[in-house]
Amino acid sequence: MSATEMAARDNSAATERAAVDAVVERARVAQLRFEKEADQALLDRAALAAAWALMEPERNAALSKMAVESTGLGRVADKIRKNHRKTLGLLRDIAGVATTGVVNEEPTRGITELARPVGVVGAVVPSTNPAATPTNNVINAVKCGNAIVLAPSPAGASVCKTLISHIHSEFDRIGVDRDLVQMLPMPPSKVKTQQLMETVDLVIVTGSQDNVRRAYASGTPAIGVGAGNATVIVDETADLAVAASKIAASKTFDNATSCSSENQLIVVESVREQLINELHKMGGRLLGEPHAQRLKESLFQGDKLNRHLIAKDIDQFLEVSGVSVEDAESARFVLLEGTGVGPSYPESGEKLSLALTLFTVPDLAAATALASEILSHQGAGHSVGMHTSDDSRALSLASQLPTCRVIVNQAHCFATGGSFDNGLPFSLSMGCGSWGGNSIDDNLNYTHFLNTTRIVRPIEAVEPTLEDVFSGYWQESGQAS
Repeated sequence: MSATEMAARDNSAATERAAVDAVVERARVAQLRFEKEADQALLDRAALAAAWALMEPERNAALSKMAVESTGLGRVADKIRKNHRKTLGLLRDIAGVATTGVVNEEPTRGITELARPVGVVGAVVPSTNPAATPTNNVINAVKCGNAIVLAPSPAGASVCKTLISHIHSEFDRIGVDRDLVQMLPMPPSKVKTQQLMETVDLVIVTGSQDNVRRAYASGTPAIGVGAGNATVIVDETADLAVAASKIAASKTFDNATSCSSENQLIVVESVREQLINELHKMGGRLLGEPHAQRLKESLFQGDKLNRHLIAKDIDQFLEVSGVSVEDAESARFVLLEGTGVGPSYPESGEKLSLALTLFTVPDLAAATALASEILSHQGAGHSVGMHTSDDSRALSLASQLPTCRVIVNQAHCFATGGSFDNGLPFSLSMGCGSWGGNSIDDNLNYTHFLNTTRIVRPIEAVEPTLEDVFSGYWQESGQAS
C-alpha cells in the first residue's frame, strides 16, 4: 500500500470515528436529561413504546419479512412469532419492577439501595435476530434510564434502521427524546463498532465471538455471551414421542438460527431405534452413506459453514447439499451419525442449519462424559438439555458439566431464553460464565443495565469472638484455644 493510500485509509477511519463520537455525544446529552427528568412512570412508558414499535402486528410482519430478505436467514412466520413472544415475555418480566430511585430498604443492616442508570449503552446485535435482539436491548436500556446506540451487522442494518424509525415514532407520541435510541451511521463497519465500544459506558455484545473478544478488550465494561452448541440427552426413561416432538419443534424453529437450537443429540442405546422412529414421524431423517458424507462436505468448507446452507428451508438445504432422503415431502431436518468430537469432526460443533448430530451411548454416565467433551470443544457454559422421567439426573448433570443451564423436558430453543412455562428471564442473550469466557452466567436482563448506589448507616456492632468462630474447628483439630 502506498503512502497516499495509507493516508486516505487513515483519513477515512478518522471520519468514521468522528461520526460515531457525534452519535454518542447526542446520546449522552439525551441520557443525562432523561435521568434528571424521568420518573418510573416515564421509564415504563418508554419501554412500552419501544416494545410496541416491534409488536404492532403490521410492523412485526414487515420487519420479519425484511429480516429474511436482507439476511437470507430463517423463516418469516417464525420471526414474527419470536419477535412477539420474546418481547411480550420481557414486558411480563419487567412489569412493576422499580428501576429508579430507592429500590430496597434493609433497616436491620442500615442499607438503602438506589437504582441508577449506567449511562450510554452500546449494543452489538447479530444478523440472526435483527429485530428481536435490538428491541430487547432497547427495552432494557430505557427501562433503566439509559440511552443506547445499536451496532447492527451489515446484513441486518436496514432492519435495524427501520425498527429505530418505528421506535422514534412511538417516542414522539409520548414526548421522549429520539436521541435515547440511535444506531451507528450507515454503512456499518468494524471501525465504527470499535469506536462505539471504546466510547460508551457499557457494551453489550450478542453474536460474533470476535466481537465479544473485542468488547472485552475495549477498555469499557462489557457483557458478552458465549457460543452455542446445544447438546441434548435423551435417556432410557424419557417419553420418546414427547421428546421427539419437542426436539423437532425446537430444531426447525426459524431454521435453526437460534444459538439454543439443538446441535448434538445424545441417546442411550437401549432406546435409540425407538427415538429415531419417533423423530422420523416428526420429520427427522437419519442420513446413511454416501449422503452423510456428501452433506458434511457441503456444509463444512474449511473452518466455515456454507452460507448457502445456513438457516435455509429444508428443500433448499437438501438441494444445495445434494442430499436425498426418504419421505422427502414430509422431511423437516436431517440427522448425522456422530463418530467423534473436536476439530476433525466439524459436525460436533454448531451448525446453524437443519442438521442435527446423533450420538449413541450405552448409559447416562457415558452420555455425561460425552456431553462434557462436546462442551469443551464448543459451547461451554451455554446450555444442556435432558429428556428424562428421573429429575435427579438433571441435578447430576448440573453438578458435573461446564454449563449454566440444564433444560429439562422442554424444547430447548424455546426454553433457554425464557419461556412462559419456566422461570428464566426472557432474553436473546445467554451468558455462559467463566466456562464460556463471559462476565455473566445468567440470561441478559434489566439488572445488567443498572448501577446500584448504597447508603450505609451505622448499626449496632456485630463482632464475633474468636471462640464463636473457631470453637468447632479447635475441637475437630485438637488445638487449644
